[in-house]
Amino acid sequence: MKDWNDVLPTVVQALSDSPDSHACILDFLRVLPEEVTEGRKITLTEEELADRTKILLADNSDQVVQLLINYAQSSPNASRNPQLMECITSWLREVPVANIINSPLLDVIFNGIVADECSQEASECLGVVLRETGDVDESRDAIAILFPRIIALQPRIKALADEEDSEGLKALTKVLATAAESWVVAIAREPSQFRPLVDAVLECALRDQERDAIDCTFMFWYELKQYLVLERYIQSRVELMEVYSKLVDIMLSHLQYPKPDSGNETDLFDGDREQEEKFREFRHQMGDTLKDSCEVMGVTECLTKVLNSIQVWMGKYASQVEGTKVPEWQQLEAPLFALRALGRMVDKDEEIVLPQLMPLLVQIPPHEKLRFATIMVLGRYTEWTAAHPEYLEPQFNYIVNSFQSDSREIIRAAALSIKFFCTDCKNLLSGQVLQLQSFYDQVLDKLPDLSKEEVTEGVSSVVAVQPVTETYRLLKTYCDPLVQRLMAKANSATNEEGKLALADHLQLITIFVQNVTPMVNAGEENPAVKYWQEVLPILSTVLDGFLDFSPICERVCRCWRHMIISYRTAMAPMLGDMANKLAQGFNTSREGCFLWVTSAILREFSEDREHVDQATTDNIYSFFEAQTTTFLRTMNELQPKELPDVVDDFFRLLIDALLYYPQKLIPSQLLVPIFEAAVYALTLEQRDPLSSTLHFLRDFLSYGGNNPASSERLPPATAEQIRDVVKTVLASHGAGLVKQVMAGMMITFPRDCFADGSGVLLALFELLPVQTSDWVTETIRMLPEGTMSAAEADRLMTKIREKLSSGDAGDLRHVRVLLQDFTNTYRRRNVAPRDGLGQLEATRFQFSG
Repeated sequence: MKDWNDVLPTVVQALSDSPDSHACILDFLRVLPEEVTEGRKITLTEEELADRTKILLADNSDQVVQLLINYAQSSPNASRNPQLMECITSWLREVPVANIINSPLLDVIFNGIVADECSQEASECLGVVLRETGDVDESRDAIAILFPRIIALQPRIKALADEEDSEGLKALTKVLATAAESWVVAIAREPSQFRPLVDAVLECALRDQERDAIDCTFMFWYELKQYLVLERYIQSRVELMEVYSKLVDIMLSHLQYPKPDSGNETDLFDGDREQEEKFREFRHQMGDTLKDSCEVMGVTECLTKVLNSIQVWMGKYASQVEGTKVPEWQQLEAPLFALRALGRMVDKDEEIVLPQLMPLLVQIPPHEKLRFATIMVLGRYTEWTAAHPEYLEPQFNYIVNSFQSDSREIIRAAALSIKFFCTDCKNLLSGQVLQLQSFYDQVLDKLPDLSKEEVTEGVSSVVAVQPVTETYRLLKTYCDPLVQRLMAKANSATNEEGKLALADHLQLITIFVQNVTPMVNAGEENPAVKYWQEVLPILSTVLDGFLDFSPICERVCRCWRHMIISYRTAMAPMLGDMANKLAQGFNTSREGCFLWVTSAILREFSEDREHVDQATTDNIYSFFEAQTTTFLRTMNELQPKELPDVVDDFFRLLIDALLYYPQKLIPSQLLVPIFEAAVYALTLEQRDPLSSTLHFLRDFLSYGGNNPASSERLPPATAEQIRDVVKTVLASHGAGLVKQVMAGMMITFPRDCFADGSGVLLALFELLPVQTSDWVTETIRMLPEGTMSAAEADRLMTKIREKLSSGDAGDLRHVRVLLQDFTNTYRRRNVAPRDGLGQLEATRFQFSG
């Protein structure tokens, strides 16, 4: 097949005798470029592929164009054949676009646009032609021919809209938008000349009542904006500002919710959930286009349009409102949504429009959709409100009162807005901190879980900025009710639903821990720690009761971990009780979350921290050794695949231990069993625990050289002692490590772990090149018979020894590449054996400590 060079003439001649065979010829011509460039039924080198592409496509392009012209001119029906359009589209990748534009085929394509038989295919074909002219400087002649013909299509916009032909309008919009996108540079340079095209795209957006076609224009408006905001196109920006102004008006119209045919205001889409979801997504895309318009027009002009829309509605319909019955509410909700979408564009120093808008917002009628939109707007502009405190009270009251609504949507929106108000206006709300607690306590139980967290985020932000002297009292005021609810939930949590509710409630306490972090001088009592000391026994009791339920263990540990992170060395008074609970919890539950907290403690109370006495550091390291011993006993009883998450958490802990306590960990008696456990953990196939284990091994191996992964410089004598220990461990256990790393890279590791695996091998070659070379040879000999020839193995080892003997650091790194290539090749050729790894199986881990 590689030698068949006259494919085109042979096939055409064989099929050209019968008019009925024309469809076959067209189909053959359509698929030929696809098969040559994308089909891979036959394996070809890059050179062979380039050669075949030239012979089959490039050398035949002129002949194909002539064939298509002859066919198109053979009859009126032929010129309107959808297959013809598809064939032209396919060959546009191979034929210079100028050849099509300067041929009768251009008339065929444009005539096809208005023909019912092939309008969709012709529109697609013309779109490809237009994209090929995207380099406007190279395509000046082509654009000069295409532009008047594109503009001649504009009258069809109204005709298709009047006929309610949504598919035809969408196809035409795609053509016009594609032309505008392709020539956007030319439009920015010469807006007057190309204004008819811009106006045509705008008209498509205007007349698209079904909202099916307008999204085809969004990319053009964005691309044009990208040029118009540049200084060099300032004059073009002035000329086209009117277009973007009209676009905003069109957007405000299209943003309106539909009026239901059934008249049922509670189901605006008459049960069509797919259409409802599509409309939601569409509105957010429209919001992006509004931002583009705002960048071109300026914030004030854009906001003024929104203000005018709201004022017009107020003037027409405000007097007709009766409770929740609001006439033409869609016309009011749309500018509210637009105002929310524009929030990112508005600076907090805006002084012209927002002072007029904000008083209107709190007067919006209590219709569900309107109230939801208003709440979201107020929450979006809290930074502006913080800079204009005179507007805070009515807005905040509006949000607080919204919690009385029966609508879950409104309550969720109000909770999110409270979070933003309290976060951005926390200093302004300091005077209401006690009233805020009463509100918090009243609404908390009515909220869904996510909203509880959002409101808690907000109120805790206000508590956080109060004077340090008030911190203890305010934490007690806010959190004592939370703790009481916690105990009640713990007592009643008899099923999974109740236990999950308890776990979720623990998160609220954690949020206060994260946010309320008073600044106190060293040696002074931290008032937050004083309060959490009182809560610790309750959290410990809850933990004791639910050690068999992972979510509760994780949430309690998360809370304690954030205590360590938030209050750091000020947590010293709580460490003893907390460490005991962590040790008991891990010993009983074997949950990795207890190791999270251990790791945080290890980091914050390491030897190089200020204000940490040696006795505390020693006690913490002893606590770490106890947790390590518990893990090693667990590994003695269970396979790594039975506790991958715990393996992950343990080796993350060890990475911290190596970083902060190398002088204690590496010479200790636990090092060898830890190393053996790490090698055994390499039998896992999950990415996260493998990555943690390999990172630990790479850090450990770095201590055998002169650039250890330490948080501080070690004394020379200590560093030398540690290097000796590392090399001693490798001398006795290096073969097992090499075997498991190579087995993983060849068979079991996920692809994301290859780099770390080869990094371990590189580090071994740097420390012990001769021994590591021998271990690699031994491992290759263990491969199942028939999977790797002796010649290939010998060739690999010869190359490795050549690189090692050169003494060049670059050649040493090349050994890593050789091993990666070798393991990748092996992996491609061989499937993982179903009956185990044979001699490559890991030795079962054993620990007697």
